[in-house]
Amino acid sequence: MKTQGMKTQGMKTQGMKTQGGAAPVRVAIRVRPGASRSSVGGSYGAGEDARLTVAVSARAVDGAATEAVLVAIAKALGVRRRQVLLVTGRTSRDKVIEVTTDDPARVRVLIAQLLVG
Repeated sequence: MKTQGMKTQGMKTQGMKTQGGAAPVRVAIRVRPGASRSSVGGSYGAGEDARLTVAVSARAVDGAATEAVLVAIAKALGVRRRQVLLVTGRTSRDKVIEVTTDDPARVRVLIAQLLVG
C-alpha cells in the first residue's frame, strides 16, 4: 500500500489506495454542537492547521453530535453515510474523519470549496 498526502488550501488531507479502487480521504474538522442549524463550511485555524468547520444542531450528549456531523459531512460531499468514518476525536470538538470514495480528487475539491465558504 502506498500512502500519499495532499494539501488542500493549507489543510492536510491524506489518501491511501485500498482494494477495490476506493481511496479514503482524511479530513480534520472542528465541530460546533448546539447550533441553530446544521452546516458544513468555513475553516477553524489557519495554514496547515486549518480544520473544516461543521455546525450541527444536535447537542454533545451520548454521541448525538458526532453522528450528526458524520451525516452532515456525507450530505455535503455527496456520499453515503457509511462511507464516512470517525478516525479520532470521539468526545472532542476536534475530529478526524475518513471518507472512502472511488473519486478522491472530487472529494478533495469539494473539501477545498467548503473550507473557503
